[in-house]
Amino acid sequence: MAKTPVVPPGIAHTQRDAWTTLRRFTPARIGLGRAGGSIPTRELLDFQLAHARARDAVHRELDIEAFRGQLAARQFDSLALASAAGDRQTFIQRPDLGRILDEKSKSLLEAQQTVQAWDAVLVIADGLSALAVERHALPLLAMMQFHLAREGWRVAPCCLVSQGRVAIGDEIGALLPAQMSVMLIGERPGPTSPDSLGAYLTWNPLPGRSNAERNCVSNIRPEGLSYAAAAFKLLHLMRQSRSRKLSGLALKEDAVLPGAAGLLALFPDGSNE
Repeated sequence: MAKTPVVPPGIAHTQRDAWTTLRRFTPARIGLGRAGGSIPTRELLDFQLAHARARDAVHRELDIEAFRGQLAARQFDSLALASAAGDRQTFIQRPDLGRILDEKSKSLLEAQQTVQAWDAVLVIADGLSALAVERHALPLLAMMQFHLAREGWRVAPCCLVSQGRVAIGDEIGALLPAQMSVMLIGERPGPTSPDSLGAYLTWNPLPGRSNAERNCVSNIRPEGLSYAAAAFKLLHLMRQSRSRKLSGLALKEDAVLPGAAGLLALFPDGSNE
């Protein structure tokens, strides 16, 4: 006859949760079990570590010059810009300053102005997770590069923005000028995703555009939306936006995503599925 394990005094016995078997299907914190009136120590420490990683991602600085070197290796021209926030602490405390360019960046873009508007400008900003940009922006751009060139898109030099938020792409697109802005930016970190990349498309970018006038493809990372799937969705939105001359609520993301084999055929440089 099996003996009931004896729990030493002062130590709570960990009880399994009925949801435990479902944990293999999601990174969400479900089925953690409990020890007495709390969660098990292992789960508590795991959450504290994830929380620390999310905080570190918010405070991390993007090395603009190093990233420009990586872009150059992929044959992307680029410009280094900065928001009016100036530093990371100001960026966190003053979201409004992260939405506008500093004076030096404005002058640099004004010097780039052409008579004919670019079809699109690709803007890359650290946002709330420089880690997301460092890990995922270049692989996504690399998958889009061939298709943009084949389809004859006139793409302005990539604009790399330090201490930037989504709306800064509107000012960049207006100053160049460009018919649309496509921003890749680090999204707000969470306990399971400190490195999630978002893509925001805006037709006819002008200061004052609202979020309702943009389209978003989010959670781009190996554990979320694969690079190939994100590139497929984003290219579809860009084509539709240029054809219909709009973006936002009026532009639905209705592309039928092909299977893994179809994505691999379209983006043979590799995928992260």
